[in-house]
Amino acid sequence: MSKILAYEEKDTWIHQLSGVSKLIFFLLWCLTSMLTYDTRILIIMVIFSLIIFRISKTQWKQVGAVFKMIMLFLTLNVVAIFIFSPDQGTHIYGTRTVLFHIAGHYDVTKEQLFYEFNVIIKYFTVIPAVFMFLVTTNPSEFAASMNKIGISYNVGYAISIALRYIPDVQGEFTKIKHAQEARGIEMSGKASLFSRIKNTSSIIFPLIFSSMDRIDIVSNAMELRGYGKHKKRTWYMEKKLRRNDYLTIAFSVIFMVAALTITFADRSRFYNPFV
Repeated sequence: MSKILAYEEKDTWIHQLSGVSKLIFFLLWCLTSMLTYDTRILIIMVIFSLIIFRISKTQWKQVGAVFKMIMLFLTLNVVAIFIFSPDQGTHIYGTRTVLFHIAGHYDVTKEQLFYEFNVIIKYFTVIPAVFMFLVTTNPSEFAASMNKIGISYNVGYAISIALRYIPDVQGEFTKIKHAQEARGIEMSGKASLFSRIKNTSSIIFPLIFSSMDRIDIVSNAMELRGYGKHKKRTWYMEKKLRRNDYLTIAFSVIFMVAALTITFADRSRFYNPFV
């Protein structure tokens, strides 16, 4: 069984970057995506995200299952926005262009569709960056790099363990899912969307309990080995910042500043094509 979101060593310049530079890029990239609703900038970010995702040589089998879950969540999110705030777009852009009427006070407007389109592409600016960061970053090297720039090794080690646990949790999820299917609970595409959501949600509690058992085992093992006794520690894997790392960090900062400057040039973070 192939594990999703697991680190795989490959010969790409993204893999050769330090974990710190990739983390800085990821954080600034996500911050820019959260702050801006400028469609022009978001489209540029989507294109760039897909390019770096392609360059990282990430295989679909590594991210396919998670991507499908994200798409399901995104679909539910978009539907929920329309159900609870069908006029959100009209309030934001200040105009109301009705395309057709559904029922009651539910009208499909250009403004609402444009707003929800921006919500969708905001997800697609971040998703490839998340995948790229997780599958190209060695957890041990990442923890060592964070400690090298002054971050407590406890924080770095905690993040390292979290990254290592992602494929393990995925494997546990698959085992529980197969056990449920063996009992006659349908979770494939043959079942309805509502049934799949309901049946999948029943996996959450067994997954939580199994994860807590893993945490207890690891914490006991670390305590028995005297982890945390000293203020400093040495690292087996460590990667220094190089030219490409500094260029990546510089690009991240410059892009965020430029994007936010363009976004707030008219004192609003929403690009309005209706005026």
